[in-house]
Amino acid sequence: MRVVNLVGHLTCFVVVAEELHFGRAAERLGIAQPPLSQRIQRLEKELGVRLFDRSSRKVELTAPGRLLLEEAREILVRVDRVYSVAERARLGMVGAVRAGLPSDLGGPIVAALIAAFRERRPDLRLELRETGTAEQISALAEGALDAGIVRHPCDTRDLEIGPMLGQPVGVLLPAHSPLAASAEVHLADLSGQDLAVFPRDEAPGTHDELLATCRRHGYAPPAVHQARHPQFALGLVLAGTAVALVPRTEDAGGATWRPLLGEPLIWRTSCVWRHSRDPDQAGAIADFTTVATAVLRREAAMTPLDTAPTRRVVQRPASGFLA
Repeated sequence: MRVVNLVGHLTCFVVVAEELHFGRAAERLGIAQPPLSQRIQRLEKELGVRLFDRSSRKVELTAPGRLLLEEAREILVRVDRVYSVAERARLGMVGAVRAGLPSDLGGPIVAALIAAFRERRPDLRLELRETGTAEQISALAEGALDAGIVRHPCDTRDLEIGPMLGQPVGVLLPAHSPLAASAEVHLADLSGQDLAVFPRDEAPGTHDELLATCRRHGYAPPAVHQARHPQFALGLVLAGTAVALVPRTEDAGGATWRPLLGEPLIWRTSCVWRHSRDPDQAGAIADFTTVATAVLRREAAMTPLDTAPTRRVVQRPASGFLA
């Protein structure tokens, strides 16, 4: 059976499955009932299964027919998309999704995001811009971006927001630090050490929340060094100039990552996007945010906050601070 015929036969199958009546299905398809019955019979012969139980009073899907129905619908949707893509390409209208990403997301995560989006939407270009939360929010408001991955809290007025994901923050220490021997580190144990953290202009809300949490738990860094790139923060740590508060990272030569006691710091991340009245663009943006959320969960071990474990509250006898 040729592919073109298969698509036509699947179309007939889906309509009959929805109507469960050959006469009404033939009327919907604009063909006579005998040719419709012949197409269904040819499809059954090609697949080697009976799709319908027919009697003088009713038509019912068989078990194989029920299994095939959803697959057939998906195939027909993809065929429609192929024709739509071809038409848009013929008219020079190949679409794109413009998205912003935090600069510290990490190369493997960016690569996984691109690969997953290509697999889901091979018909679209994905244009990524490495930029902080504040700049993403401005670009979204101006229409320069379609979607972004941002850290909260931030101003999301007039924007759609995807599932909120949590990512515990720990401390990156010089490997020779006495604290590196501990399984967990209390924020108060970092007293007297400078801190390397992303610049405030990248994500003001997250930056202020991080420093406020540090102070609340007994750590007021003597100096805060702006580290726009994770490698710069790592350099400061390796030199013994500062410690860095970052999500889990692989230990590098001379530096060790340790979780914070009680998980007092959790970065909240989500996709945000502009509402689009264009159905095609809205669908493209929805596909990006679905893929991005899945990749963040899988590759960055981010957890939906509504199912995240409750933060532990740990009393530290020596200092009295709550973790």
